Amino acid sequence: MKLEDFDYELPEELIAQTPLKVRDSSRLLVLDKETGEVEHKHFTDILDYFDEGDTLVVNDTKVIPARLIGEKEDTKAVIEILLLKNIENDIWECLAKPAKRVKLDTIISFGDGLLKAKCIGIGEEGIRHIELIYNGILYEILDKLGTMPLPPYIHEKLEDQSRYQTVYAKEQGSAAAPTAGLHFTEELLNKLKEKGVNFAPVTLHVGLGTFRPVSVDKIEEHKMHSEYYSLSKETVEILNNTKKNNKKIVVVGTTSVRVLETVMNKFGELKECSGWTDIFIYPGYKFKIVDNLITNFHLPKSTLIMLISALAGREKVLNAYRKAVENKYRFFSFGDSMFITNNSK
Repeated sequence: MKLEDFDYELPEELIAQTPLKVRDSSRLLVLDKETGEVEHKHFTDILDYFDEGDTLVVNDTKVIPARLIGEKEDTKAVIEILLLKNIENDIWECLAKPAKRVKLDTIISFGDGLLKAKCIGIGEEGIRHIELIYNGILYEILDKLGTMPLPPYIHEKLEDQSRYQTVYAKEQGSAAAPTAGLHFTEELLNKLKEKGVNFAPVTLHVGLGTFRPVSVDKIEEHKMHSEYYSLSKETVEILNNTKKNNKKIVVVGTTSVRVLETVMNKFGELKECSGWTDIFIYPGYKFKIVDNLITNFHLPKSTLIMLISALAGREKVLNAYRKAVENKYRFFSFGDSMFITNNSK
């Protein structure tokens, strides 16, 4: 398939620059993936699509303040580092900018030496492997020195850093938020639980694999970067019981989809496990478990719009996006939401 097949026109003014004051006040476009029918709702209407015994799957990863600005110890040149993933111990994969200034053994200092990074490996397209040097607890130091790594299409300053975090974020390690979950409030989650809906967390630490642009014309040639995932015994039991009882599994976000489909592809069933995934889902892929998806509106030509096109059909997705543009929905990370289902009411 061609990259151009996943392009669409988007007026720049529809790219949301700031989150809404109230998380669940966003709009909700409901797409019936069987018929292609589109309905316009509000996010709180998501309650209407759940019955007792259904399960909501969320990614409980927590974004770290992964963007660091420091200087080379020798030349004092300013260097920006974006921590992408923890490889082992204090070894991290990161994006360096300007990368040409970060050679092997380069040492970058942050916060007057509170944190240092030594380059120990060089990859392609600005990727560097670094060893972090510090005293104390790393995440406390990052809270002091780092900032939230907002996507490049967001130009406004984020006043409240917690708004780039889901209310159920728990496991630290992401370089970007699983933004489909930003619409949920504690109150809305409680209403779902009161209705008898199960809550099943998975973990995928969002890194380069999720948001790096596709740079090849034939999408089959695109290579995803690997991201760490974890699936707990408790979540496996909840999901297996949900399936056994013929109830719905509603997945929040493409990152959660990638966890479940990775495990199903690997084992043919859900089981407690953790590891690294570079799964790339695009049209033609046969889903093993995911059927209903809450997601945001994604960038043109991105791996994310390819994933939802695999679930709902490319033409149906692009038609829904056209209607979202016509109705002036807010797009991307701080934008409105979309529910892909075959059980619309």
